[in-house]
Amino acid sequence: MIIDLRSDTVTKPTKEMLNTMLTAEVGDDVYKEDPSVNALERRLADMFGMDEALYFPTGSMANQAALKLHTNPGEQVICDKYAHIYNYEGGGASFNSGISCKLIDGNRGMFTAAQVEDSINPPDFYHSPLTALIAVENTTNKGGGACWDFEELKKIRNVANNHKLGYHLDGARLWNALIYKNEEPKQYGELFDTISVCLSKGLGCPMGSVLIGNSDLMKGALRVRKIFGGGMRQVGFAAAAGLFALDNNIERLAEDHKKAKEIGEELSKLSIIKKVEPIETNIVIFELNDGVDEAQFLNNLKEKHIHIIGMGSNKLRMVTHLDYTDQMHDKLLTELNSI
Repeated sequence: MIIDLRSDTVTKPTKEMLNTMLTAEVGDDVYKEDPSVNALERRLADMFGMDEALYFPTGSMANQAALKLHTNPGEQVICDKYAHIYNYEGGGASFNSGISCKLIDGNRGMFTAAQVEDSINPPDFYHSPLTALIAVENTTNKGGGACWDFEELKKIRNVANNHKLGYHLDGARLWNALIYKNEEPKQYGELFDTISVCLSKGLGCPMGSVLIGNSDLMKGALRVRKIFGGGMRQVGFAAAAGLFALDNNIERLAEDHKKAKEIGEELSKLSIIKKVEPIETNIVIFELNDGVDEAQFLNNLKEKHIHIIGMGSNKLRMVTHLDYTDQMHDKLLTELNSI
């Protein structure tokens, strides 16, 4: 039995999901003639109470399209130093849109409205990039699956309004936040100009993300997706998996959260662990004590068919997911207890 906790992207479609994919009605999505894609886009737009949605092959492309729609070359996006758009999208902000990132030193990937206010460049000071966009990530990947306080997000919205800035949500794991915080998608649709949501992480789809937004911004999204090479043909087979996941795989995320907390509790008992970051959703980040060899620790787990990921500086990560079964969970806790 292999236990793979490197990411929640390692899941494979269930038989039920595969059956839904096999029977999907499809067409040419470049011509917007794929019924399954159209149904997924309409459903997500309605779910968030926004005007339009567009299906993308990846979350990074959906985020990069949002940056492109909100900005012009030479402008700047405000985000946290842990932000996915800055750390894990290949430098796409500068390559694709010609913009820079103004990094905030936040807390676990989250920042305050006051910090945003302090980060906005004066619009009449032509030596600095023009601030155009505020980008938030919920849950925070590098911040250990932390969930934003919705009241703080509302305060940041006010800052955006006051300075006429765009407001984008990288919601790759927003589903986890919605379950943990008992929130509704329309709360976020009322707040943000654009939202990207991922179907291939917590929801267990083989691929796909969707960018959702209001019509004034989204009217350019189809062209940007084409420029980025994201136009696909009979992609309804994958979109059907997204429709299935929305029906079946959201509420169960609470199980992943519960298992992650139990893993954290077991790790906290180990003498070789310096710190376990607070756990809210499905990501467990922990730090080994000084002098403990990270490579050796990873290799010891690998020999027991347990795969996790190293983040550098003796920090490691485990992510619970749909394919992480109760049997795997029991085995992992047993193995950790024996260290």
